[in-house]
Amino acid sequence: MRKFRLAFVVSHPIQYYAPIYRQLSAKRDIDVKVFFTWHSGAGVEDDHGFKRRVAWDIPLTSDYDFELLRNTSTEPGSHRFFGAYNPGIVRRILDWKPDAVHVTGYALASHLWCILDLSRRGVPTLFRGDSHLLERRNQTAWRLKRLARRIVFRRPSIFLYVGTHNLAYYRDAGVPESKLLFCPHSIDVDRFAQPNDLWEDQAAIWRREIGIPPDHKVILFAGKFEPKKRPLELIAAVRKMNSEELHLLMVGDGELREQVRAQAPDGTNRVHVLPFQNQSRMPALLRMCDLFCLPSAYAETWGLSVNEALACGRPALVSTRVGCAPDIIRPGFNGDIFQWDDWDDFGRKVNSALGTGAPVNRKSIREDAGRFSTDAAVTALMVAIQHLQS
Repeated sequence: MRKFRLAFVVSHPIQYYAPIYRQLSAKRDIDVKVFFTWHSGAGVEDDHGFKRRVAWDIPLTSDYDFELLRNTSTEPGSHRFFGAYNPGIVRRILDWKPDAVHVTGYALASHLWCILDLSRRGVPTLFRGDSHLLERRNQTAWRLKRLARRIVFRRPSIFLYVGTHNLAYYRDAGVPESKLLFCPHSIDVDRFAQPNDLWEDQAAIWRREIGIPPDHKVILFAGKFEPKKRPLELIAAVRKMNSEELHLLMVGDGELREQVRAQAPDGTNRVHVLPFQNQSRMPALLRMCDLFCLPSAYAETWGLSVNEALACGRPALVSTRVGCAPDIIRPGFNGDIFQWDDWDDFGRKVNSALGTGAPVNRKSIREDAGRFSTDAAVTALMVAIQHLQS
């Protein structure tokens, strides 16, 4: 039987997607090829959000076929529309003779062109993004974008929505229900969940090294120090709680790095700042906390760091502006959700999560994280392929 040939168009190797490509490539009835439009992870690249050069220290291009397309952009990157401009991209993809093409996002010129041109040529396309409607700062701009979406979204064959807010986004753009299939935003859960005892031991050592007593509670922020994620407001909110046994661990880098470092020291030794940590250290880092926090005010399309924290058995507190909130957070079990513009609500939710009630069942939280595992995403993609073949 001839194998189904599925091409992927994505900007660069992403730690959340690489396990999907590997697992699909291992199947006997599917051929997979990934076309990178920005870079292939072969060296150190500029990360616009972290404001530093980054090379992930885990393999992201092994065990699947890929090709780096020629990018003629004068300012390459995934942060701007013309950051990926690949002349001849459709011809290169068609030369591989795919049965379908999976396009990741349309905020890059080449990705949008693939959606438009492939559909014109009759090639089935799967579209996957994670945009939502949680924020509309400029109503005029939003209406124009909505009109553009309605035109573009006539083209793909199937839309793979990642969660509740993403589904509403597609419905608002007029995508018919028959084209909508659930495909969860996933991580390699096993990489974070196991070996649990080893990661827990490393986390305990790390906490001692930075001076956090074992009986004190820790809130962790790990990500980009940028305005939309509100690291400075988080520091102020935790400090306002005025608890001698509550610590805040800020880990990352970005445009606000100097302000974060300047706000941390206050004589209490309760706010700790660590530099950017690479992927291999994340399972131990996430276990240093009792509560993971993502307090974003806007543009947090999902928040995959929340998935990672849950896979490590740590509950998460997220704002109502975080895309994953209604899908992955189960208040009272694996975390809570606070009103994004109400820091008093944040304080109440922190006290509830770290209070003296029933202890958190970290094993159950780790197991529940499997709802958004690589296996779940691959299963959904196989369903999508079956829809195309029917």
